[in-house]
Amino acid sequence: MEIAAVESYPIEIPLESPVSFSNRTIRYRDHAITRVRTESGLAGVGYSLGYEAADLIADAVESRLAEVVEGEDPRDTARLWEEMYEGNVQIGRTGLFLRAISSVDIALWDLKAKAADQPLYRLLGGHSESVPSYASGGYYRDDKGHEGLREEMQRYLDEGHDAVKMKVGRRSVPEEVERVRAVREEIGPDRTLLLDANGVWDSAPAAIRACRAFEPFDPYFVEEPVMIDMVETMGQVNDAVDYPVATGELEGTRHRFATLYDAGAASILQPDATVCGGITEWLRIADYASAYDVPIAPHYNWNLHASLLGAVENGLWVEYFYRDMDVKVFDDVVASPLAPDDEGRIDLSDRPGHGVELDEDALEEFRA
Repeated sequence: MEIAAVESYPIEIPLESPVSFSNRTIRYRDHAITRVRTESGLAGVGYSLGYEAADLIADAVESRLAEVVEGEDPRDTARLWEEMYEGNVQIGRTGLFLRAISSVDIALWDLKAKAADQPLYRLLGGHSESVPSYASGGYYRDDKGHEGLREEMQRYLDEGHDAVKMKVGRRSVPEEVERVRAVREEIGPDRTLLLDANGVWDSAPAAIRACRAFEPFDPYFVEEPVMIDMVETMGQVNDAVDYPVATGELEGTRHRFATLYDAGAASILQPDATVCGGITEWLRIADYASAYDVPIAPHYNWNLHASLLGAVENGLWVEYFYRDMDVKVFDDVVASPLAPDDEGRIDLSDRPGHGVELDEDALEEFRA
């Protein structure tokens, strides 16, 4: 089997109305789409969220990575990962370039599983045929007060979820306490509440003050209380608060995740295969975490991450966004998107490959 061609391009899917988290407002979602084709016509697909730079990710794939993998056997995922990474290490250790590597690596694993005629989770070990999910939301909109927040969370309970996540940090600590109080009152004492600050606080004292103010509402974790690069500061928060810090959605490679955990900066790791270096590196991170009994709760991309969580023994949850919440909209280009059942579990696809088949007409509609 030989790779004949690599193609990558950006798509942009508009939101119906702007949505905000602690430190940013989003009006559209862009992704880089990468396809790897073999000489026999078999194709694999990978992708990564662009944060308004999907065109740069796609350019990196076509200008720097295509030449590395074309003519090679797509099943040689470990070797090709090393050649993509080591061959560009001076410019590509993390960030945008690592997202480009991620999209190619995901496409290679899609091809590898299709060539084996196996669904990805089974090819990787087949730990579970379904995985638990939590409903992610609680974003800020101009017309959304406490009542709207309560209604959103009740909807997630009605769908069958017993774990929900909300954004915090955009407003003052007293205002955020009232938002968290409203959600805890709505979901009751026995369901799981997760918080996500998107790195908003700029110091340990500020983050600790806010996170301690949320303690009466029994959060299960707080995600990214400070920016990911502030490893020592995040460790101080993790030590000072009586519930754990989770982080990793913007982090890349197993080495950086090891640094996070070894420094005490996080007790739950959240690698995103479209960010951290693809499936090859995601599995290395999960295996490292397993050695220390650290749970994995991957960020976003449930259509892909459900299969990965189903292949490891230390998976915690998959993050799921309902499309009608108009926050994460990639399902608009997925032919058969995965969705939780009435108990919040996601059944894994039995199709060969990673199972994320894209709608060609929708891709053309949103192509940037």
